[in-house]
Amino acid sequence: MSKKDRIETDEEMAMIEAVERGEFVPVKGEEGEKLKQSLAKAAKNTIARMSKRKAISIRLIEDDIERIKAIALSEGIPYQTLIGQIIHQYARGELKRVS
Repeated sequence: MSKKDRIETDEEMAMIEAVERGEFVPVKGEEGEKLKQSLAKAAKNTIARMSKRKAISIRLIEDDIERIKAIALSEGIPYQTLIGQIIHQYARGELKRVS
């Protein structure tokens, strides 16, 4: 597998190429430590926020559930996880309603 096969976006590839060209330098000393602490705090907050889950009950059309189960099976994930992903993407504006 080549390096390009592991990159998902053009932006990621551009960043790797910039690093390889030496366009980035290490952040050292007090500035580096402050950055490290800031990033650690942001990661901790993100994990805390993302791990908060709440159970809900919804009624769906049986055929829709069967289709979702089939899609989830083909993707190798549990169907409830797929439903959660769909709702999350819609809530973030990544999926739009077709009128």
